[in-house]
Amino acid sequence: MNQPASNKSEPALDTASVDAKSSAPSASAKSEGKADAKPERSGRLSADDWAQAALDLIAEQGVAAVAVEPLARRLGVTKGSFYWHFPSRDALLVAALERWEKVEQETVFGQLEPIPDPRQRLRSLFHLVAHEVKSHIIYSELLKALDHPAVQPVIGRVSERRLDYLTASFRQAGLSRTDAQHRARLLYAAYVGFLQLNLQLHQTRMQHDEFEAYVEHMMATLIPSS
Repeated sequence: MNQPASNKSEPALDTASVDAKSSAPSASAKSEGKADAKPERSGRLSADDWAQAALDLIAEQGVAAVAVEPLARRLGVTKGSFYWHFPSRDALLVAALERWEKVEQETVFGQLEPIPDPRQRLRSLFHLVAHEVKSHIIYSELLKALDHPAVQPVIGRVSERRLDYLTASFRQAGLSRTDAQHRARLLYAAYVGFLQLNLQLHQTRMQHDEFEAYVEHMMATLIPSS
């Protein structure tokens, strides 16, 4: 999920949106019925392999693109491999979303847990989130599909967990309960709005230095001073 360390020219979110689109199958490939095709592979795939492939497809083309046949071509296996693990496409989608939720919780919150100082923890959270890539794209695509019965509860849980975490961190940094809740909502609204500007409204991409300055401004504005 992390942007390669050598890529310092542009902010991660903007670069990711371009990379995800450029990795989508070309029109000519689709017309030949060979989109995402890979050589037949040996060895049985796990349910996690299928779930991760579904997440990759969500990042590239959205929730509606998740289907058994294109995923089987992408993985280089027959549909029989899919039905060994899942009874339906919806069951795969649920597993994929649960995987995304779990990995995000482990990689983001897991990295921050050892940091004792709440202000430093918030700064680390800003830096970590600012330079994540794929998880943001997936989240943006899921927001477009909130009417799907498998998507809504996941987004609900993730959003509630994030807001609770932010509120607790702001409380530990010295804000009152009410101020901490307001600050958490403000920060989360800024995050979702930034995703919309970059990944859905296709705002002109910031250069690297401009993006880093924006992140620093957000931290100076929203994280309480000691």
